[in-house]
Amino acid sequence: MAKKPIDVYREWLGIEEPERPVNYYRLLGLKLFEDDVGKIRSQYRKLNAHVRKYASGDYAFESQELLNELAKAMLCLTDAQRKREYDAVLGRKEVGEGRRRTLEEILLAEKVLTPEDLERARRFAKAVGLEVRDAVVQQKLAPPDVVIQAYAESEGLPYIDLEETAVDESLVPQVPAAFARQNSVIPVMIDDNQLLVASPFPINPDVEEQLRLRFGVPVRTLLTTPASINAAVARYYSQAGQAAAVKASVQAQRAAKAASASQQPQDSAASTRQALQFGILAFNMAVIFTMLVQVVLWGVHDRGRVGGMIVVSVIVGTAVGVGTFYYLYRKS
Repeated sequence: MAKKPIDVYREWLGIEEPERPVNYYRLLGLKLFEDDVGKIRSQYRKLNAHVRKYASGDYAFESQELLNELAKAMLCLTDAQRKREYDAVLGRKEVGEGRRRTLEEILLAEKVLTPEDLERARRFAKAVGLEVRDAVVQQKLAPPDVVIQAYAESEGLPYIDLEETAVDESLVPQVPAAFARQNSVIPVMIDDNQLLVASPFPINPDVEEQLRLRFGVPVRTLLTTPASINAAVARYYSQAGQAAAVKASVQAQRAAKAASASQQPQDSAASTRQALQFGILAFNMAVIFTMLVQVVLWGVHDRGRVGGMIVVSVIVGTAVGVGTFYYLYRKS
């Protein structure tokens, strides 16, 4: 029985307005031009978890499509530059970007760190030559994902959790595994004619340029944790390797079948020639043997009898030769 058509915006997100597609703010259930990155991410996680409930049912395809839309909306609205451009399209009047809070200000304001914790991280960072964000993580003063989210906000870049946001696997083979591992990057999706690439840190210009040349579109960084990128690279490139191996195996099997098919006519012709040669040999031997037997039995004094002997010998030789040919031909 065919499944019923469904308006996922209305049924799953409670969007009653008939306008489709809806803008990113309405899609995520946010007020127009919401600037609070924390609220944007929080609402995205809530809706992501809700829509995933339908991922294994009759509307699995619709669920994945909507999850992709939600991810694109969140990634746009948590990217300072892309958000300004998107807001302008929606009619927002030009406003100053304002001063972004530093990582330290965010960690203190969100009560992730105490002033004492921050000072401890600063001392450690200075002593071993690390960035404060890395010192905070290494000292286990805050969870890595919390620190990277704060860092992303301070840089005006989006944060992505690769466990909850699907990677477009068609993009993965276009980036060599060695390149992805060496530079800690993985392509996530192409949105608004930009390649969104996950990495634990802003991608350096050389790597960005190489990716731009590979895909032919500008590149934007999505920040994620080192553990998340390592797990994603291992997972997706392991799958790509297995897929490549399967593909190579299938191609090899096809090549072998093609070679076998091309070889079969040659083998068949050779077998036919060989059977024919043995058939002629058997004919000759049978004729000679039959003549000898008749000579021994009846002699050759009667010329009339000689003619008959030849006829008999040819008949016997033909039967033996033809029989030998067909036996060997069918056996091959």
